[in-house]
Amino acid sequence: MERPFNKYIRYLQAERNVSPYTVRNYTTDLLGSKRIKGFFAFLTERGVSSLSEVDRSLLRDYLAYLVEQGVVKASIARRLSAIRSFYRYLLREGTLETSPLEKASSPKLDKRLPSFLTVEEAKRLIEAPDLSTPQGQRDRALLELLYASGLRVSELAQLDLEQVNLDTLEIRVWGKGAKERMVLMGKPAAKALNTYLSQGKPKLLGEKRSNALFLNRYGGRLRERRVQRILEKYAKIAGIEKRVHPHMLRHTFATHLLDGGADLRVVQELLGHANLSSTQIYTHVTQSRAREVYLSAHPMAQREGGDLENK
Repeated sequence: MERPFNKYIRYLQAERNVSPYTVRNYTTDLLGSKRIKGFFAFLTERGVSSLSEVDRSLLRDYLAYLVEQGVVKASIARRLSAIRSFYRYLLREGTLETSPLEKASSPKLDKRLPSFLTVEEAKRLIEAPDLSTPQGQRDRALLELLYASGLRVSELAQLDLEQVNLDTLEIRVWGKGAKERMVLMGKPAAKALNTYLSQGKPKLLGEKRSNALFLNRYGGRLRERRVQRILEKYAKIAGIEKRVHPHMLRHTFATHLLDGGADLRVVQELLGHANLSSTQIYTHVTQSRAREVYLSAHPMAQREGGDLENK
């Protein structure tokens, strides 16, 4: 199984041009982690030596194992998706003639609305860095840009200087599937970036050379995991009790745009969503908030007999 798996990973990288984050997820889902067996390890434990031996019964047993281990529905669905993608590749290459997943359906997921920051929380988070240090100037620019643009953390980490135009307030981004799009930023983000590029970045860079937009303290490209740590640090400083992560700022960006009256199609374009359905979840968020505001603010909603929560 090792050889076809390695060829599959090369296929994802070379032909599908998926992000390193996706490759890492697929690798974990198929090979497993310290706590949860991957699909291949499970098959080996069952004495299965060939992928052609896998049938729907074995697949159901693996899903049952995941449930027994307490793996949540969303993670099970993702693992099943990784296995399905791997088998599609095997069929494409002619390695197998049939797939045990042809009629297998993913577990029905509970609909969860994405969490986001309020405008006040976003402001506190962005203003938390110490601007007297190069790292603080970098972090302020990073936070401003994430909130202003709705970039994915992978897109942010891969940004190079030539992709950013501070004059037109535009950023050229290559997102999922190497799809190019233009994202926008406001003047506060441009100002923070200008400060970082003129003052903070030269100090972080030292005598090294790098075309990367965001640098670590050693002058190398700032990685995705470090961005996560940066957000956790400033969320704590800002007194935000929610678990703040880069994708939450993407959720916040979309939610605040729609709250401000932005067209759904425009938000879809800015986020780089291939399907409008991916963007429509944010309309549920704004509708949910509208109901909360109405119930707390409208006098008839609070009067006895007029409380909509009891209807």
